[in-house]
Amino acid sequence: MANNGRTLIDGQVTATIYGLIKNHMYSEAAEILQEKLQLYPKSRAALSLLAFCYYHMQDFENAAECYEQLQVSYPDVDEYKLYYAQTLYKSGALQEATKSSFMLDKPSIAPKILKLQAGIKYVEGDFPAAKTLVEQCPSDDIDTQVNMACLLFKEGQYQEALAIFVKAMEVSGKKPDLMYNTSLCHYHMQHDQISNNCVSEIIEQAIKEHPELSIGLKTEGVDVRSVGNTLVLHETHTVEAFNLRAALLWKAGDATQARKCLTDIPPRSVEELDPISLHNDAIMNMPTKATMGFEKLQFLLQQPICPPETFGNLLLLYCKYEYYDLAADVLAENAHLTFKLLSPFLYKFLETLILQQTSVEEAYSRFDDMATELAEELRRYTKKVQQTRGTDEDAARRAIKSYDTAMQQYVPVLMHQAKIYWDQSNYPALEKIFRKSVDKCTDVEAWKLNVAHTLFMQDNKYKEAINFYEPIVKKHYDELLQVSAIVLANLCVSYIMTSHNEEAEELMRRIEKEEEQIAYEDPDSKLYHLCIVNLVIGTLYCAKGNYEFGISRVMKSLEPYHRKLGTDTWFYAKRCFLSLMESMSKQMVFLQDSVILEIVQFFQHIENHGHSIIVLVEQPLEQDPMHEGKNTVAYEARYLKSLFLALADL
Repeated sequence: MANNGRTLIDGQVTATIYGLIKNHMYSEAAEILQEKLQLYPKSRAALSLLAFCYYHMQDFENAAECYEQLQVSYPDVDEYKLYYAQTLYKSGALQEATKSSFMLDKPSIAPKILKLQAGIKYVEGDFPAAKTLVEQCPSDDIDTQVNMACLLFKEGQYQEALAIFVKAMEVSGKKPDLMYNTSLCHYHMQHDQISNNCVSEIIEQAIKEHPELSIGLKTEGVDVRSVGNTLVLHETHTVEAFNLRAALLWKAGDATQARKCLTDIPPRSVEELDPISLHNDAIMNMPTKATMGFEKLQFLLQQPICPPETFGNLLLLYCKYEYYDLAADVLAENAHLTFKLLSPFLYKFLETLILQQTSVEEAYSRFDDMATELAEELRRYTKKVQQTRGTDEDAARRAIKSYDTAMQQYVPVLMHQAKIYWDQSNYPALEKIFRKSVDKCTDVEAWKLNVAHTLFMQDNKYKEAINFYEPIVKKHYDELLQVSAIVLANLCVSYIMTSHNEEAEELMRRIEKEEEQIAYEDPDSKLYHLCIVNLVIGTLYCAKGNYEFGISRVMKSLEPYHRKLGTDTWFYAKRCFLSLMESMSKQMVFLQDSVILEIVQFFQHIENHGHSIIVLVEQPLEQDPMHEGKNTVAYEARYLKSLFLALADL
C-alpha cells in the first residue's frame, strides 16, 4: 500500500506541476511540491521538480539545497552534480561551485564543466584563466564564441567583441542577450544612438511577448504586484535594457528620464532587486535620497558579488559630501579591493582628496604633479593623432580615445587644485592656474564656467567675465531656464557693472517670459531663476551701501511668495537683511519709517509662507540634526523680525 500510494502521489504531482510550469507559475508549483515533500520526503520526482521551479524563480540557494540532496541520494546521476555546481555558481558561492566542478570528470559533460569553470573565473575577475578555459571548449560551439566575445569586451576590444555578437545573431537570431551585448558594445564605443535603438528593440520585444511582466505600469502609477526574479524576466533582459537606457539618459544629462527608466523595470520588491538596479537607483537618486543611497551602496559593498563600480562611487560620493573620514575608513577596511577595483589614477586622486583635509600644501603639490603628468599625456596623444590621421585610422582612433580618457582625468584634478585657491579667496592665483590650462580646456564647459566665476569675483574684471558667461547663456537662449540661475544672475550683474543695462533688462525679460509660460501651464510650479537674478542684483546694491534700493529689490523678488520662496532664495535674501542690521547696529545706516514698516510686513509674509520650507539641507549622514522647529524659514523670519524691531527702536 505504501509503495502504491507513493507512486500514485508522484504521478499526481507530476501532472499538476507540469500544468503550472507550462504557464510559468513556478511559485505556485513550488508551494504544492513543498507540501507533497512533507508527506513523501524521498520523492525523487517532487524534489527534482522543486529544484527546477526554484531555478526558474532565480532562487538559486534553495535550488542548490535540492540538488545537494539529490546528488547525495543518487550519486550515480552526474546531471545532479552538475546542476548543484551550477546553482552554487548562480547563488554567488563561487568557491563551493569551483570545488564541486572539480569533482565532475565525466567526458560526456566535459564541455559543460569547462563552461561552468570559465564562468566562475569570469565572475571572480580572473579573465586570463577564464580565457584559457574557454579556449579548451569546442570552437564551433556558439556559446564558446559568445564567451570569447565577452572576454574581448572585458579587455576593452569592443569592436572585435561586437563583430562576434553580430555573427552570433546571424546564426541564432535576435536573442535578447545577444542584442543587449551588442548594445553594450555600442555604448562603450560612444555609439549612443545605435545603443539606444538596440535597447528599444529589446524592450519592445519583451512588451509584445510578455505582457505579464507589467513593464512601465509602475511609472504610470498602477499598483501592481512583484513579478519576481523569474527565469522569464532574466531571459528577456528587460532589467539590463532599462538600466542601460537609464545610463544613456544619465550620460546625456537627462536625470529625470533616467530615473523614470528605473521605475519602468518590471516591478519587484526591494529585496528582489538585482545589484545593478540597486546601484543605479542609489546613484541616480542621491540628490534627493542621499541617506538611502549611501545605505544601498554600503549594502552592496558587503555582498559577495557587487558591481565593480560600487567601491569607487561610494568613495567619490563620500568625498563629494565631505565625509572624508568615512572615505578613509572604507579605503582602509577594503584594502583588498583597492588595486582590484580602483585604477591607479582614481586611487591617487582619492588619496589626495583625503590628504587635503590635514595638509593643504602637500595636497596641492600632489594635484600639481598629477596635472603636469596628465598635461604631458594630452600633448603626447595630440601629437599621435596628428601623425596617424590620414595614414593609420585605427591608430588615430586609439589615440583619440586615450586623449579623451586623459582629459576626463585632467579636468577633475585641475578643478580640485583650483578649489584650494577658491576656498582661500585667492582669485589672482586661481586665474593663473586656469591660464596655464587654456590650450587644453577651451572646449570644456566646466572650465569656462569656473573661469567666468573667478573673473566675476575680482570686481574689476566684469567685462572679461561677460566673455565667458555669454557663450554659455546664448547656447541655451531659447531655453534660459536650462541655465543655472547663478550664471544668469552673474551675467546680469556684469552687464550692469559695465553700463550695459539694456542687455541686462533684455535678459531678465526673456527669463520672465519663460517663467510666465511655465506658470500658465503649471500654476503651482516653483520658479526661482528670475528671483535669484533679482536677489543677486539687490545684494550688489546692498554691498555698495545703497540699502534702501537693494532691500526693496530683494523683497520684491520673492513675490509671489508661494512660488518664489525656497531654501536657496531665502539664503540669499537673509544675507542682505543681516548685513543691513549689522550696519544699523553700528549706526552707519538710518532708514525711513516707511521702509521699516515695509520690512516688518515682509518678515510677516515670509513667516506665513515659510512653515514647510527648510533653511538648511543637512548632510545625509548627520548624527546631530537640527531641531525641526528651528530648521524652517518661518522660525528664522520670526527671529529676524524681533532683532530688526529691537534695532529700529534704537
